[in-house]
Amino acid sequence: MPSKFVKTLKTIGRKWFIFLIIAILIVFIFYQLAAIIMTIICIVLFALSYIPTLFFNKKLKKLLPNYSSIEDKVVARKLKRSLPQIQEKMHNLSKKQSKKNWLIIFTNRHYIFYSEETIEKFRVYYTKGLGEKEILEKLKKSGIKTRDEIKAIEETLVENSRLEAREVSVKEYRDKQRFS
Repeated sequence: MPSKFVKTLKTIGRKWFIFLIIAILIVFIFYQLAAIIMTIICIVLFALSYIPTLFFNKKLKKLLPNYSSIEDKVVARKLKRSLPQIQEKMHNLSKKQSKKNWLIIFTNRHYIFYSEETIEKFRVYYTKGLGEKEILEKLKKSGIKTRDEIKAIEETLVENSRLEAREVSVKEYRDKQRFS
């Protein structure tokens, strides 16, 4: 018996908008002024429901640039939000990052944000001809932990057309280092 009641409540919860419109139409048939007032109240409440989302987006955009590198788990802990919610927001930001100075990558089912300074250092090292291993060694202080992250950064920058061609190939750079 309780499971049927719960299912009914879930159905109403999923289709609340349709029930609201039906209720307003029924009230409109009998008393137009009350229906108009109900509609205005519903529109105001609907508009007010977006305010927390706007504050959250602003908070997230303020928090991210303060770190050279930050994972979605840490962001979720700092903002006291659920991980899926943070991942969804970071996913949306990553779709709009082609003209931004920062970078968000997706690797190992997690999003990682990198600041402008970290990405600029990566570009410099990449164009000098350093390989993944050398870039990782130079950028460990910036919060990059694995070669997988280096690969993901490179792929994302290439995908967004934000990475210039190398001045020196990796092989030439290593030969130069070995013989000098």
